[in-house]
Amino acid sequence: MSTLSISKISRHKKINNGRITLLLMALPFIVFIFMFCYVPLFGWSFAFFDYKPGVSLSKTPFVGLKYFKLIWENREDIFRVLRNTLAFGFLGLLFSPLPVITAIMMNEVRSVRFKKFVQTTTTVPNFVSWVIVFGLAYAFFSTEGLINQILSQFNPTSAPINVLGNDKIVWIFQTALAIWKSLGWSTIIYLAAISGIDDELYSAAKVDGAGRFRSILHVTVPGVMPTFIVLLLLTISNLLSVGFEQYFVFKNPMVSGSIEVLDLYVYRIGLVTNDYSFATAIGILKSIVSIIMLFTVNNIAKKVRGQSII
Repeated sequence: MSTLSISKISRHKKINNGRITLLLMALPFIVFIFMFCYVPLFGWSFAFFDYKPGVSLSKTPFVGLKYFKLIWENREDIFRVLRNTLAFGFLGLLFSPLPVITAIMMNEVRSVRFKKFVQTTTTVPNFVSWVIVFGLAYAFFSTEGLINQILSQFNPTSAPINVLGNDKIVWIFQTALAIWKSLGWSTIIYLAAISGIDDELYSAAKVDGAGRFRSILHVTVPGVMPTFIVLLLLTISNLLSVGFEQYFVFKNPMVSGSIEVLDLYVYRIGLVTNDYSFATAIGILKSIVSIIMLFTVNNIAKKVRGQSII
């Protein structure tokens, strides 16, 4: 056997060993996804039974599509929580370019120390619990909070502003909190995309006479656009999954009608009123709609830009 053949066999063995190593490294995560995302799908069967905790399904009456019909019978509540959910979802979509803009601005900053300071201060809120965020918001925006205390110093006769109990601004206020909390973390993703842009493209743009703004417009923006499209598709497909913790801690009787989203409604139906079957039926319908939305926007993106995630 020639030396060339031996070297080829050795190279193929190294490649195969590398692939096996990568597969073994990914195996724990595959098992994790299977256990916590696919095994719980067995619980969907509760939607077709009159399930009671502690009673096995074999002894539980089969009711078929009863709870799916109940969704239509309770359509007023369902439409209300869908309105709130979609309002928060579309407001999030409206402000989705903010992390891109922030990443581009941070990339243009020449001071490394200032850039690290801004990146750190904007990323830290992502790791703060929503319970702590509520505590901070209460300290600042409640009727006895810092903002009202400062305003009372200028106008002692004015009534305190109840930001946390105003259902007219709850959508905007909660969206602002969500942006503040997630902006830095989302910016990191786009900074990573910008760092992957070939420096020769900037050099070529400079040779062609492009300034900083035109380099951003013709090099940086197209470079991060594929990442933005992928994240936008994922965001659209998750319009019905805007979160739970934020709205759970900020919910109060004065804003409950405008802040109760679909996940919070399912929690109330399933765990507060113990109607597990009805809550499961709502969860199934939500998953089906999310999957349909994902494939729809994926096909639209494939036709418009030739890029998709599936």
